[in-house]
Amino acid sequence: MKEVVTLALDLFERLGILAVLFFLMIRFELFRGLLAGTLARGERRERLLVAVCFGAMAIFATLCGFEMHGAIANLRTVPVVIASILGGPFVGLVAGLIAGLHRFFYDLGGVTSLSCAIATPLAGVLAGVLYPRLQRRPFDALVAFAMGMIAEMIKMGLIFLLARPHEAAAGIISSIGLPSVFANAFGVAVLVELIAVQAREQQRAMAQQAQTTLGIAFKTLPHLRSGLDRLNAAQTVHIIKEMTGIDAVSLSTIQETLAHEGLEAERHAAGTRTLSAAAARAFETGSVVVAKTRREIGCSCGGCRLGSVIVVPLKKWEKPVAVMELYRQKENGIGRLDEELANGLALLFSNQLELGEIELQRKLASDAEIKALQAQINPHFLFNAISTIISHTRTDPQQASFLLVKLADFFRRNISPGAVQVPLSVELEHCEAYVAIEKARFEERLSIVYDIDEAALSCHLPPLILQPLVENSVRHGISAREEGGVVQVRARRGERHVAISVHDNGVGIPRDRIRTLLSDSAGSHSGTGLGLALRNVNSRLSALYGKESALNIDSKAGEGTTVSFLVPVTP
Repeated sequence: MKEVVTLALDLFERLGILAVLFFLMIRFELFRGLLAGTLARGERRERLLVAVCFGAMAIFATLCGFEMHGAIANLRTVPVVIASILGGPFVGLVAGLIAGLHRFFYDLGGVTSLSCAIATPLAGVLAGVLYPRLQRRPFDALVAFAMGMIAEMIKMGLIFLLARPHEAAAGIISSIGLPSVFANAFGVAVLVELIAVQAREQQRAMAQQAQTTLGIAFKTLPHLRSGLDRLNAAQTVHIIKEMTGIDAVSLSTIQETLAHEGLEAERHAAGTRTLSAAAARAFETGSVVVAKTRREIGCSCGGCRLGSVIVVPLKKWEKPVAVMELYRQKENGIGRLDEELANGLALLFSNQLELGEIELQRKLASDAEIKALQAQINPHFLFNAISTIISHTRTDPQQASFLLVKLADFFRRNISPGAVQVPLSVELEHCEAYVAIEKARFEERLSIVYDIDEAALSCHLPPLILQPLVENSVRHGISAREEGGVVQVRARRGERHVAISVHDNGVGIPRDRIRTLLSDSAGSHSGTGLGLALRNVNSRLSALYGKESALNIDSKAGEGTTVSFLVPVTP
């Protein structure tokens, strides 16, 4: 009994050494797949290399074993079963064959050599097949303990069946069986739990990194959306430096450094026109560049203390427009988490730059719509206005002067509306300038009535919304009637919206025409341009406020037309 206890203690001592070696092993990039659980699905060459490493560890376990009664008590099963659990049957088989062949030739002709040589690869295959079916979570130490027990019990069974003489086999099993089974099973469970702990720590670190990345993206969104200039770049690198603790951060275009914060800020100040070799390579290839040494960075500044960098291109529509550089002072200081942070930020920043470009294009398109509306000044209106003013220069110079002022005011507002939104009162002034000129021409045939709720005057709406509707009423409703007519502009402020309408008692619009009037595919009405202005106003209102604010047209032939819409009340 004392011999069994002593052997068990010796095996646990060796297990400590094995655990330290395993812990060091999983720190290397090659074995990161163990923590992610992706080794079994990796490339065959990668799995083969890992299997060789585990096989070498199993050989080490054999060499560190204890000779007893013609056998070697050891922990060879532990690395083989671990290899199989983490890498699948193929990895376990290769590791087992390496360890089993070594065991066979290490003690060639020994009582247990053949049994151990067969049992070791067999254990590797069985563990790889059974563990995925029995595990309750990715790294299940209890199931791993069972795999270790099964593997050692198979080995003891093969010793009993194949070892000769039987008396020697029975003696070996009775002396080393229990300690070997328990120590190997416990060793497998301990190493699996060690991997589980490392995986959880890695997941926590990655979750924290993801949270940091999203936090940076949220804070930098307003800056990058408005374009990548020196000011926005300086604010962006400040946020990255503050939230990550990286030694230095730079944003650069192909022409110059936009901003740099952190170590060597003076050497890499904004406006510096010489890119490092690593940054230039990232621009050229459009891919991530990791420079682990000062020489690989290729900084043109003499004596630069920045030792390593990861450079990621920021792209618009797959074309690099800038690079982000994350620096560490130490050479080989860029870690895996730094790379994941840089890649995550680059993707988010690129998306933000693209969204900013889309927003700019949308604004330009909106401005183009306004310009298109401004360009719709009817040449006949201008000709008629000038003719009217000329006719008044002889009979009523004061009225002619008044009309010239109104015409100038009309053109000033039409050509340069000046703001994205204006108060209703300003829009009414623009309408009055237009109506004053038209009333001088139509004289008593045209009347305009304003029924405006005073509370609605401060309501904001896009410029050049109301005047085109009044112009439509005059040109297509009133002017077609010999006796003329009345245009009524009405505005009522409610709790959430201001209701605005333009009504005329003109010739009206046929019912079948109303249905297609606001359609993009509809042409102008009889060449008069009736639908063009209405469609322009309608699309701007809908784009800005939604379908709820779209134009509503109500008309009856011979009785008149009412065009109405809603504008949200803004605080």
